[in-house]
Amino acid sequence: MYRDLELFCVGRHSKAGEAVAQMDKSRLGIVLVIDEEQQLVGTVTDGDVRRAVLADVDLAQPVAVLLERKAAQYAKPITAPVTADRAHWLALLKEHRILHLPLLDDAGRVVGLSTLDEFVPDALAPPRAVIMAGGAGTRLRPLTDDTPKPMLPVGDRPLMEIMIEQLRQSGVRRVDVTAHHKLGKIVEHFGDGAAFGVEMGYVTEDLPLGTAGGLGLMAPPAETTLVINGDILTQVDFRAMLAYHREHHAELTVAVGQYDLQVPYGVVECDGAAVQRLTEKPRMRFFVNAGIYLLEPSVYGLIPKRRRFDMTDLIAELLAQQRVVVSFPIREYWLDIGQPADYEEAQEHVKRWPRSPAR
Repeated sequence: MYRDLELFCVGRHSKAGEAVAQMDKSRLGIVLVIDEEQQLVGTVTDGDVRRAVLADVDLAQPVAVLLERKAAQYAKPITAPVTADRAHWLALLKEHRILHLPLLDDAGRVVGLSTLDEFVPDALAPPRAVIMAGGAGTRLRPLTDDTPKPMLPVGDRPLMEIMIEQLRQSGVRRVDVTAHHKLGKIVEHFGDGAAFGVEMGYVTEDLPLGTAGGLGLMAPPAETTLVINGDILTQVDFRAMLAYHREHHAELTVAVGQYDLQVPYGVVECDGAAVQRLTEKPRMRFFVNAGIYLLEPSVYGLIPKRRRFDMTDLIAELLAQQRVVVSFPIREYWLDIGQPADYEEAQEHVKRWPRSPAR
């Protein structure tokens, strides 16, 4: 149980951005909004914030804007008496399929927070991951002439080593790598993965199979799989992504990054010859595929064997069948290292990257 209210509580007059900053600091995935009497006004979860990002909500507004957006079934938080035994707390967490349980005293004041992780360690750990390392990295030549792109040094170690450390910290214990270009260099460095705290396996693509085709060479898993492109430097919270995926009962979740395009001219909208509207230098906002996915076992039947198949093909097929595909907006740092300028940016950014203690 967490008792330090400053760790996970904000006042009802706080700005939404302040609540988000507090959540990022605590890394609990939730903040409790309380009034002057320490009464619970509502809760804001990581999922609430990411849905607000998709809706382009201004986080400079009061935190109430996030509370008002919550679905009706989540508007009134589930709580428990702090005096109840822990078995009762766990029963509530399981019954309502929630991750956090505010604890109240006899006067209804917030005095603590219980989480599912206290009872079920790594409850939100993605059990396995697949790193798609099949690309030849042609735009980064000559750096990739003898080195596969995921093995390019970023700081003092290969990009994939940074990625595997993050996966391990998120609770991942099994990592498979699919590759066509110089897989031997990856195997030589990581071996069975024991030195890096994970179990590793490798799948060779005789021909380039795209961003999803390599999955068709693997035995269908029995659990959710995190799939990530091997040329990404990111600080995405994989545990938060899994919680979001499960909350939406998705078969596939795709991480998306926000991309803003400033049009340098006034845009004229016409209906035939008639001018309907003139907008001066508008900002166009898009969400782009970030190359990170969560897949349920049920989608593997759609992936062909030994034929090029991209994640975009898989998503299109799921959508055509009206199955649940959701987007997970990235709030954290994310960089696709595709060109020399990206590689230079990665070198600068990693200098400020917090490094976990050596194993």
